[in-house]
Amino acid sequence: MTTKLSALQRWVDEVAARTQPETIHWCTGSDDEYQQLVDLMVEDGTLSPLNQETYPNCYLHLSDPTDVARVEHLTYVCTEEPDDAGPNNNWMSPADGHARVDALFDGAMQGRTMYVIPYCMGPITSPYSRCGVEITDSPYVVVNMKLMTRMGSAALERIERDGKFVRGLHSTGDLDPERRFIMHFPDELYIKSIGSGYGGNALLGKKCHALRIASWQARSEGWMAEHMLIMGIENPEGETHYIACAFPSACGKTNLAMLIPPHSMPGWKIHTLGDDIAWLHFDDDGCLRAINPESGYFGVVPGTNEETNKNAYDMITRDTIFTNVARTEDNEPWWEGKADGKPAYDWRGQPYDPSQGKAAHPNSRFTVAATNNPSYSELADAPEGVPISAIVFGGRRKRLAPLVYEARDWKHGVLVGASAGSETTAAAIGEVGVIRRDPMAMKPFCGYNFGDYWRHWLSLEERSDKLPKIFHVNWFRQDDDGNFLWPGFGENLRVLKWIIDRCEDRVGARETPIGYLPEPDDIDTAELDISAETMRVLSSVDLDRWRIENAHFATYLDSFGERVPQELRDEHERVASELDKAS
Repeated sequence: MTTKLSALQRWVDEVAARTQPETIHWCTGSDDEYQQLVDLMVEDGTLSPLNQETYPNCYLHLSDPTDVARVEHLTYVCTEEPDDAGPNNNWMSPADGHARVDALFDGAMQGRTMYVIPYCMGPITSPYSRCGVEITDSPYVVVNMKLMTRMGSAALERIERDGKFVRGLHSTGDLDPERRFIMHFPDELYIKSIGSGYGGNALLGKKCHALRIASWQARSEGWMAEHMLIMGIENPEGETHYIACAFPSACGKTNLAMLIPPHSMPGWKIHTLGDDIAWLHFDDDGCLRAINPESGYFGVVPGTNEETNKNAYDMITRDTIFTNVARTEDNEPWWEGKADGKPAYDWRGQPYDPSQGKAAHPNSRFTVAATNNPSYSELADAPEGVPISAIVFGGRRKRLAPLVYEARDWKHGVLVGASAGSETTAAAIGEVGVIRRDPMAMKPFCGYNFGDYWRHWLSLEERSDKLPKIFHVNWFRQDDDGNFLWPGFGENLRVLKWIIDRCEDRVGARETPIGYLPEPDDIDTAELDISAETMRVLSSVDLDRWRIENAHFATYLDSFGERVPQELRDEHERVASELDKAS
């Protein structure tokens, strides 16, 4: 198979001339092709079959020990001007970036097969979807892209019809960390990644395309590419609202996306459209609609069990590729937090020795098709996407943020998202280094200067009077003994209910300097072992802490200099003034 699109064929030929593969394979995306590649990797040891009775069609891949995570320090955005990439990115000029990696690509695929992967991010027929082509020498990448994207012949037909695509060139190279780079050329819609086989560095449709390059595309085309889950919440009356939520890492995004309603809320249902990325566009009526550009999950597996995320736990018992988990004696996958079994072999493939660290790598992963999820929504394949009622930001804050609050308006909501972050230590608030700022949960993924990114967010208000309401949640408030005040997990639906009721003007709220908060009795706590005093704490604002927080964020804003929109500075100063008045 080749292509009718001359620009694509020309690029494939150019890459082949540079990398010198033994053969070239154009991927069709068929199930037979998937199985042939799996069999090939089982034969050469890249994959190992797991217990096929208890984990049918599941396989284990063990990475090189130096290649187990995203490498942010080796990830670059290559623009002509450093300020266009911004201090939130590592910068290199396009000329230097191409020269640096092209030298490593010379002859990199000798003796290997070069796979050409046409793929579509989003439903094939959706006007909101965008396409790409990844060239790689890794069959592991091909099978993961099969699970994660709409990949193959149908995608190629759309690319040939549209005449445009994002280019992604990848080679595992020699896996030398000193010869490992992930380069983004947003003006060219081009990604070059070499020296890594790890998902976030090698599955170029994911973070590289769907966030870094897509965020650049989105700004120029008038839409948004965001690090957000998408979920539908259906009440007992059959009314469904869709929300998009952005949380930094380790703040429960996947668990929330697949939430199972508690027994105390009969009749409620959750519909999962995505757990990681949302592309948001305006429809003809000015409503913000979202699609999930992915069609699978590439999730962190440690901590996943029937209590924390039953849907995820159930969906990875079949048709799943595990990466860097441990194995039991009877060849089942094992990870820390799994309730049953015990590890016999660690993530390096060695007999498990507790003195050598955890059995499964802390960043070990599962790759699985979204349709495996018991709460999967068929609207994930709807070309028109779903209407978003609320955007929810979150973070991990022990003392500061209430359980939930609502932004006053869109400008204030942008400030709430821009100031999002998590505490990284137990030190007192205000000390340098305690708060890791992660605006809109996009710190590692925004493909351009955060100042320009915030300006793009603010500009949406000029285009529609139907924008979603914006909220902030914090499941992680603790008492003086380090105990969590809120039970979390399925009980978070109680908070989501309040958010939806606010969107429908069905419940009031208390005005504070940081936004609108629920009255302590407005969050349903029936059947919860939680006191009125605890709810008062969860629904209160510590003015002194918030003044420190606001001053801390001012310093962060200043790091982006003149690129920070004056509207955002004005909004920040308004909140500061309100806090001073209240104090």
